[in-house]
Amino acid sequence: MTTEHPIERTNFIRNIIKEDLKNNKHKEIITRFPPEPNGFLHIGHAKAICLNFSLAKEFNGTCHLRFDDTNPNNECDSYAKAIEEDITWLGFSWGKHLHHTSSYFNNLYQLAVKLIKDGKAYIDDLSAEEMREHRGTLKLPGKNSPSRDRDIEESLTIFNEMYAGKTKEGAYTLRAKIDMAASNINMRDPVIFRSLHTSHHQAGDSWFIYPMYDFAHAISDAIEGITHSLCTLEFQDHRPLYNWFVENCAMEHAPRQIEFSRLNLNYTITSKRKLKQLIDNNIVAGWDDPRLPTISGLRRRGYTPQSIRQFCETIGISKQDSIIDVGILEDSLRNDLNITAQRRMAVLNPIKVIITNFTQDVENLTVSNHPQQAELGTRTLAFTKNIWIEKDDFLEEPIAKFHRLSPGKEVRLMNAYVIKCNDVIKDSSGEITELHCTYDPDTLGGKKPKDGRKIKGTIHWVSLDHAINAEVRLYDRLFLTENPAADEDILANINKDSLQIISNAKLEASLDNTSAEQTFQFNRLGYYCSDLHDHSSDHPVFNRCTSLRQTWK
Repeated sequence: MTTEHPIERTNFIRNIIKEDLKNNKHKEIITRFPPEPNGFLHIGHAKAICLNFSLAKEFNGTCHLRFDDTNPNNECDSYAKAIEEDITWLGFSWGKHLHHTSSYFNNLYQLAVKLIKDGKAYIDDLSAEEMREHRGTLKLPGKNSPSRDRDIEESLTIFNEMYAGKTKEGAYTLRAKIDMAASNINMRDPVIFRSLHTSHHQAGDSWFIYPMYDFAHAISDAIEGITHSLCTLEFQDHRPLYNWFVENCAMEHAPRQIEFSRLNLNYTITSKRKLKQLIDNNIVAGWDDPRLPTISGLRRRGYTPQSIRQFCETIGISKQDSIIDVGILEDSLRNDLNITAQRRMAVLNPIKVIITNFTQDVENLTVSNHPQQAELGTRTLAFTKNIWIEKDDFLEEPIAKFHRLSPGKEVRLMNAYVIKCNDVIKDSSGEITELHCTYDPDTLGGKKPKDGRKIKGTIHWVSLDHAINAEVRLYDRLFLTENPAADEDILANINKDSLQIISNAKLEASLDNTSAEQTFQFNRLGYYCSDLHDHSSDHPVFNRCTSLRQTWK
């Protein structure tokens, strides 16, 4: 007899870490997540968050949160706060390891001085356009700047003047002296520091020079003792430069940069610049609009931390770029909510039904909160003479295989009785205003009719006398094309029906005191959550998280 063992999910990064620990290359694993506070995090960042924090936890290590705040023109504290909230909501903690690249500005400045003194950096006065012209192409080598052989003392003097704010903004840059003929364009004397007379949201007005990303990132990793610097594939060509900075600045610790494929979803964009374009053009209401793939938008939509973490685990880690079907993300949410979300009744497009032979004021029905989760308990549902049903659940002239309500036909009310439509009442314009039905009192809770007749359909309903009015927002995919990022004009393929607002939905009474960010399955309709910001007892607002099954065409 053999014993089955669960298959361990792994990836090439996990295998590298295991090998490093086995060979005693590291005593402790230290990873980091280094976002720039210039916007909200999105689902692609969630993949990096889950990877870095989960690996650190798995190997009893540490994951740092470090804000890459080297570009003060686009950064602010509110973005940093939103990033911290997103990571915490996802279920991860950086503990005492919250860092800022700006905290290392003096270290970076001193190391830049060292590179100048070592003859490995120089002050350049080429303009940005002239620098591009000198850089060359993938096929042609670059040309040395006329400033490349500037005297070391002169470079030091100008650099210190830049540091003191005595030079005109943009007049000079500090460049690494590497190789303008290098096949890797990133090695062609990259800029290390530029002058920028802008206040910094962390450092205030004390700096007039700011480090460039490649330099700051590598040195910050080394300062913090990061063992495995995980980044997406677009930084693969930057790795030689990363290593050059660490080596030539004589850092005591040398991190290892490892690249993995970024997360690309169809029908979605994750570029911060393009997301901001949608916001600035009022296509969406803000960074946390439920149609955006931002973590805060997904949260407001009704996604759970568990569903996002499971999605990231499902798609895995590789070195091969690909486009993931957004339906996989939606399925992760369905799988989670199918287990955790309690069931409720809601009617979005109501039509009135009068049960003419029901004589009680109200009958209180005890119904399960979840058909497969008995531990979630029961609730009381009011059944009355007047109820609401969905307009789509009635056809005056039924089509083939329509197993819902129609004249002379019967249908079962979920958790209640079988009813039969006897009369259709219309107004002067011919619009149906109400249906008159009778109920079979012997069919409560799924009981079959005594005469053995078969009831093929079941529909949901809400007591008219006890229903609460609510606003329901039906969210759908924001783009009509599978790869919207491929189009220069992303606004050309907006799905104009990505948001439909139902202002007078009818919900069962148990939803009256729902707090914000609670999720339910509205029977037969889908999964819905109370809006994080707009929901209140006076004005209930529910967002559709996702449908019960994949319906996108």
